[in-house]
Amino acid sequence: MVARVWSLMRFLIKGSVAGGAVYLVYDQELLGPSDKSEAALRKAEEVVPPAMYQFSQYVCQQTGLEMPQLPAPPKINFPNFRDSWNSGIISVMAALSVAPTKAREYSKEGWEYVKEHTK
Repeated sequence: MVARVWSLMRFLIKGSVAGGAVYLVYDQELLGPSDKSEAALRKAEEVVPPAMYQFSQYVCQQTGLEMPQLPAPPKINFPNFRDSWNSGIISVMAALSVAPTKAREYSKEGWEYVKEHTK
């Protein structure tokens, strides 16, 4: 009985986290224009480190444990990151768009090769 309740609780917690993530992405319009995504990332860079520090201080007070100071997060140069991301997406989409044509060409070449070598 306890195992079933525990597995149901795990499922509900995971579902809540996943639902919250989907809601956050939709609410912050992260799948829209890259300008809004960059703004959300900059906002997260400003908010997350102080929140992590406050949480670690809270845990230290509650448990009596000493936690080492976390290293500073790396700085990301946004314009280069965006250009690299966009060029990667463009390359993948270009490869996917020509995949059927290339598959037909390669299968035709393979068939001709097999015909020549089986005579």
